[in-house]
Amino acid sequence: MTLHPNSAAVMKHQLGVSLDETLLWWGSPAANEERFEMTAVPERNPDSAGPATPAPARGKRPKQGEPVIDRALSLLAVFTDRRRALTLSEMARYADIPAPTALRLIARLVAWGALERLDDGRYVVGVRLWEVASLSPRGHGVREIALPYLEDLFEVTRHHVLLAVRDKDEAVLIERLSSKQATEVAYRVGGRAPLRSTAVGLVLLAGADTAFQEAVIKQPADEEAGVDTMPEGQLRRTLSDVRRTGVAMIRRSAPSRTVSVASPIFDAQGAVVAALSIVVPDGATPPNVLAPAVQATARAVSRNLGFNAEASAGVRHQAPV
Repeated sequence: MTLHPNSAAVMKHQLGVSLDETLLWWGSPAANEERFEMTAVPERNPDSAGPATPAPARGKRPKQGEPVIDRALSLLAVFTDRRRALTLSEMARYADIPAPTALRLIARLVAWGALERLDDGRYVVGVRLWEVASLSPRGHGVREIALPYLEDLFEVTRHHVLLAVRDKDEAVLIERLSSKQATEVAYRVGGRAPLRSTAVGLVLLAGADTAFQEAVIKQPADEEAGVDTMPEGQLRRTLSDVRRTGVAMIRRSAPSRTVSVASPIFDAQGAVVAALSIVVPDGATPPNVLAPAVQATARAVSRNLGFNAEASAGVRHQAPV
């Protein structure tokens, strides 16, 4: 079967796939399998005079047994802070997927809007993914309520003000307000941060359920540039202090010398649903001066989420994630 002269142009126009990529896919085993599925002849029962019995539909899973949706998601997961634009071959290599299969999935992701193709042929994350992610209640809901208070704190301090939630064993930054003169920080909006070596991470870890805390505490200590390693005993004492005082503090020497002070945000049930922090140059303002402002802002957000400190006394565990 030959490729119609207009087929490559159609795929380029509708799916953002180049001619070379189209030809690569068309001559691949994956394409042959798909064409076979579309043209398979129905089976006929020789002992029956009735109509042909449709052949059983071939499964949607690749030969290795991995669901197609998992492969498509693995292609999206290859993008990182340092890999924001990738070629087809790079995406296939990082996701450990054959290039022809990656091409087929990428074309569909481009058509849906999860990926966009640049003029130079590389792919980037599509805006539609941001639209979908913005609907997350744990991210957008808390952010929407917290934002006015974050802005007030930012206006007073003119330094980085951060808002984060926990996703499994990491903190995800869902908002960051920064001035042009603010010092350099390690994390961006949408970026992930470790729980053991960041102020927001310690707050979220201290508010998590006991079983989860124990699992994290037993893990090997984080080795992150610019932050002192915190062994198990010190981590236990630190988490106890965070629960007692409602404040976590971390000093960093990279990418710049900073100090971060964070406090928990509670929901109506008294669960820790987010952490709010401020990051300033180390030595600019003592942490004990920053802590009351951070705590007051976190309490204001918590009240708007329905939190009642007296009614929720003793309940400080994070909602299941």
